[in-house]
Amino acid sequence: MNSFKVLDLKENNRFTDDLFLDKTFLLLSRGGALPLDTIKALKDWQFTTVYSNGNFSVSDQALLDSKKNPAPSRTNPSPTITTVTVDVSMEDMGIQDLGSVPSKFPRNESTDIEKRYDFSHISDENRRLAIVQNVYNEFWAFVFDIYTHYATHKTIDLELLSQKCKELCIFVKANRRYVLQVHPNCDRNPKNFLITHSLRSTVLAITIGLQLHMAISKLKDLGIACILHEIGMIRLPSQLYLSRRALSPLEKNLLNTHPIISYTILKEMDLPLSVCLAVLEHHEKEDGTGYPRHIKHDKISLYAKIISVVCSFEAITAQRTYKEAVSSFEAMVELLKNQSKQYDELVIKALLYSLSLFPVGSYVFLSNGKVARVSDVNPENPKFPIVQLVNERDEAGKQITIKTSNSGLKIVRVLNKQEQADIVEAIKTL
Repeated sequence: MNSFKVLDLKENNRFTDDLFLDKTFLLLSRGGALPLDTIKALKDWQFTTVYSNGNFSVSDQALLDSKKNPAPSRTNPSPTITTVTVDVSMEDMGIQDLGSVPSKFPRNESTDIEKRYDFSHISDENRRLAIVQNVYNEFWAFVFDIYTHYATHKTIDLELLSQKCKELCIFVKANRRYVLQVHPNCDRNPKNFLITHSLRSTVLAITIGLQLHMAISKLKDLGIACILHEIGMIRLPSQLYLSRRALSPLEKNLLNTHPIISYTILKEMDLPLSVCLAVLEHHEKEDGTGYPRHIKHDKISLYAKIISVVCSFEAITAQRTYKEAVSSFEAMVELLKNQSKQYDELVIKALLYSLSLFPVGSYVFLSNGKVARVSDVNPENPKFPIVQLVNERDEAGKQITIKTSNSGLKIVRVLNKQEQADIVEAIKTL
């Protein structure tokens, strides 16, 4: 893949192939004119290089060469200015180095917190997963307290929320592949689904934010927005979101006011506008079919785009009073289809690369007839994740880990709900 210096980019440059931010995320489609705003944003975010399998178009290459070796008696005409709509809004993205996610947040901010949530010294996979589950339960209890206190006192401790959200970001970053395997078993009471939904969605949102290399301040704001995006539901009759029956048109319209209610609550508390807008817009769709304002594309904030995707993924995979849970694999396939282009493609791609096509925690049948659990993503190809064979260990006593591939061991299919339950039960008895 060819690299190009951002300082060499000019407005309306065109490339013979797609242009990428970091060899993964699409910046400009092949043949499209590069907007001046995008070049300015790249410089503001301190990007030095972009990538493409192609090259500058012939005219742009000639312009670049002429600037490097200018002819004394010749001037270059100004390029024609073309109005271009950027497909993806990156407002408030706060992207840092795109080469790799920073190994740690700034040391002067979070050294002690990092140590608190650093479980890398625990070599036993099951023990580490159990510890992560317990910490996850503590965060669940915190979100429960936030919602309960607001319901009874109409106040939120924003300083505490900010602190705990920062801790959650660091916890997810340090234990991503374990957190993604956690089952939200803190409370089976369906009446508390708002709490479970909010936390599960927040974990996924932070995971996407890490994939997009967001700065800690942006991750924290995204987390706060995601934790509170359903706070307005508390002011609505609970039967609207707990009912087993189909809602009437009037009831649906009332339920659809919750983003406005949530926005009003947060605005009155003087939370940042980026957080308030994320809450207001989290049900908007790229094609304009969302609510409450029916806005499209780059009119929707990036935080809202992320929350929209993770909320949908969580809702599909979660058990509800009115439906059965669907496997994470099926949920991923449904989002990848992106019918009517309702979701932002960049965010879906970030979710795919964060969880893989067969999301972390899924039980799968392999082409050698064995059963495995997806333990981590493969950064090179989300279709072929890393798996651990169930109840098979090497000579050192560690679970056998294998990277699936197109030419080697493949995943044949995901275990169905009953098969997975049987496997989990069998593991408990060993």
